[in-house]
Amino acid sequence: MLEATDLKAGYGGEAVVELPSLRLSAGEAALMLGPSGSGKTSVLLAIAGLVDVLGGSVRVDGEDVAAMSAAERDHFRGRKIGLVFQDLHLISGLSTLDNLLLAPFAAGQPQDAARALELLTHLGLDRWAHRPAETLSRGQAQRVAIARAMLMRPSVILADEPTASLDDAACDTVARLLLDAARETGAALLIASHDQRLKPLIPQTVSVVSLGALAA
Repeated sequence: MLEATDLKAGYGGEAVVELPSLRLSAGEAALMLGPSGSGKTSVLLAIAGLVDVLGGSVRVDGEDVAAMSAAERDHFRGRKIGLVFQDLHLISGLSTLDNLLLAPFAAGQPQDAARALELLTHLGLDRWAHRPAETLSRGQAQRVAIARAMLMRPSVILADEPTASLDDAACDTVARLLLDAARETGAALLIASHDQRLKPLIPQTVSVVSLGALAA
């Protein structure tokens, strides 16, 4: 479950954006709509414990993310939060499979190769499991990023502009993959986007309030 109330996020002690209210249960999805620069990414980073929470509250599975130390947030994020960003952050020179297994390794969690291979097979990527990540197409890399987010069976999946550079068919495919991922893992899904094409697929929407010029 994901809950946020009057959540203010920012940098260097200055709040740049506010999310007034959000509540998502397991398997539910919401679309955080807003133009570029409105602060949507900052909200996702605050929920993930990657930028400061400067007011209000955010809870994942009932635990207060803002009250944790930096080390606690890192550990918590590795276990509870799956991230899919516009920049997919796949590491060249590593295989597709190793890119999946790198995330739990970095978070100090067990590496479950069988689970990773199962996800790659489910997403039609088993043939590419041992190929270098840089040989993947953009669409294949996006599916790898979704598999990586699902790997630890997170309680929350956060996706930042996952369809921004995609045509209509690919946009529909990626959105449905994310929705399926949330249902299969029992995760709350929050997508930040300015892409109006997502609204028919994700009718529940939330808005942010920009508080400053530094919003991202």
